[in-house]
Amino acid sequence: MSLTLHFHPLASFCWKPLIAFYENDTPFTPVIVDLGDAQSRAAFLKVSPTGKMPALRDDARDRTVLESTIVIEYLAAYYPGPVELIPADIDLAIKVRQADRFYDFYVQQPMQKIVGDRLRPKDKTDPFGVEQAREQLRNSYAIIEKEMQGKTWAVGETFSMADGAASPALFYANKVEPFGDKFPAVKRYHDRLLERPSFARVIEEAQPYFKLFPYNNG
Repeated sequence: MSLTLHFHPLASFCWKPLIAFYENDTPFTPVIVDLGDAQSRAAFLKVSPTGKMPALRDDARDRTVLESTIVIEYLAAYYPGPVELIPADIDLAIKVRQADRFYDFYVQQPMQKIVGDRLRPKDKTDPFGVEQAREQLRNSYAIIEKEMQGKTWAVGETFSMADGAASPALFYANKVEPFGDKFPAVKRYHDRLLERPSFARVIEEAQPYFKLFPYNNG
C-alpha cells in the first residue's frame, strides 16, 4: 500500500484527511502516533521534523506531505475518487478553500486555545486569552449562522473539503463553547455533519480516546 497516514485519532486536524480518505474509500496504512512514547515520537520526527500531525507518506511517489489541507489537496490531485472534495470549477474551488481556512483559523484555533488552557498547570492558565477565544468562537458562530441559512453544505450543492474542515471544528468547539439556542442553523449543520458516514466513522474510531479530552474544565 503506497499511502501511510501518521496521525492521532483524537487530534482534530487529523480528522480532516481521515474524512477525505473515507469519503473516497482511498486505501492507506494508518499509523497512530503517541508523542508521549519515546519510540513512537522518534519515529514520527523522522517523518515530520516539526512533530506536527497529520503527515502523509507516499512511497510510490517518494513524497511526504504535511498539513491537513495540503494532504487533502494532494489526495485530490494524485488519488482522486468519485467524491470531488475540491471542485473542478475554479470559483467554487476558491470558495471551498476559503471556507476551509475559515474553519481552521476562526473555529479550530480558538477552540484549541481553550482546550490547551485546560491542560496547563493552574498557575499557568490564561483566562484573558481564553475569553478572547470564546468571543472569537461566538463571532464565528454568528457568521456561520448567517451563511448556513437555507443551505445543506458549506459551498455548493455537495459535500466538499470545506465540510470536512467544519466537521472537527464544530464538533470540538461545541464541547468548549456550546452553540446553545442562539445558533439553530449552526446546530442543524453540525447535526448533518454528524450523520455523514465518513465523519461518523472518524468519531467512532476516536471513541476510545475521548476520555483524554478535558471536558468542562476537567
